[in-house]
Amino acid sequence: MARSQFRVAAVQAVPVFMDLAGSVEKTIALIGEAADNGAALVAFSEAWIPGFPFWVFVNAPFQGMPHFAAYKQNSLAVDSDEMRAIQDAAQEHGIHVALGFSELGGDSLYLAQALIDDQGAFVFARRKLKPTMAERMVFGEGDGSDLVVADTDIGRIGALCCWEHLGPLNKFALYAQREQIHFAAWPSFGLDQDAVYAFGHEVNNAASKIYAVEGQCFVLAPCAVTDDALLKTIAGSAEAAAPFRTGGGYTMIYGPDGRELVEPLGEHEEGILYADIDLGMIDMAKIAYDPNGHYARPDVVRLWLNDEPMAPVQRAYDDSDDTLESGGDDAD
Repeated sequence: MARSQFRVAAVQAVPVFMDLAGSVEKTIALIGEAADNGAALVAFSEAWIPGFPFWVFVNAPFQGMPHFAAYKQNSLAVDSDEMRAIQDAAQEHGIHVALGFSELGGDSLYLAQALIDDQGAFVFARRKLKPTMAERMVFGEGDGSDLVVADTDIGRIGALCCWEHLGPLNKFALYAQREQIHFAAWPSFGLDQDAVYAFGHEVNNAASKIYAVEGQCFVLAPCAVTDDALLKTIAGSAEAAAPFRTGGGYTMIYGPDGRELVEPLGEHEEGILYADIDLGMIDMAKIAYDPNGHYARPDVVRLWLNDEPMAPVQRAYDDSDDTLESGGDDAD
């Protein structure tokens, strides 16, 4: 039976950009800090390891090419010594870890999120269903199996990245799985809102808040911080950096009624936000509105979901197929 009352944490920090070893070291330190402060779950920003590739938004594709090889080399594979080090930290400190990272999957990259339990075991690793805009120059796509909510000893936990929260059907796929805690991973909101208002913190924090209200769940919405060194690296020139600014840290934790549960840090400030939550608050929220229950109208509108994993190769012969094993219907 899941615990109903515990502390959760959301990290707001500067990534160790394109440095896998440094990223893992900082991640492990923050895991320890959150655990020492009593957290049962700690969440990190989108592409926390090895930092979000903002260069794709500020330069032409060929100008950004020098970054690609280094970014790939410093991305994190699920089955790797680096990931095992993070799992070991989760086990050592007895804390669940919700990690945002650039996943090296085979020879391609994916915007990924992993949930590791307090024994260091994988609960799930999922990929962003559709990378947003210029992200598609770096990352591949997920599939329906990445719309997952998992049972843990601290409740039912799901995850989405960034503008997946602007996809109504993405959201409902998780609401329908009775999510209780949602891991909403965001990058730094360091883009000047006068350049693209929709990419700023006001719109995107509102998306996290609405998610909490619509799904009647707790939402951990960590985002990163951009400092001067990171800005210089991702932009490459003052002209390219013009749409960006330093800061952009607007991490928040929301309750199932949409309220902010913590005081925010300053947007340039690194730290960890903590909230003591009670899953019993979800019952109160469900009284008025349950999109998967009494407030649903499946006779009018409903979601069609294909949650089967989609691999690029499907074997013609499957050992689990009894017909093939026996030689087919015509075999004597």
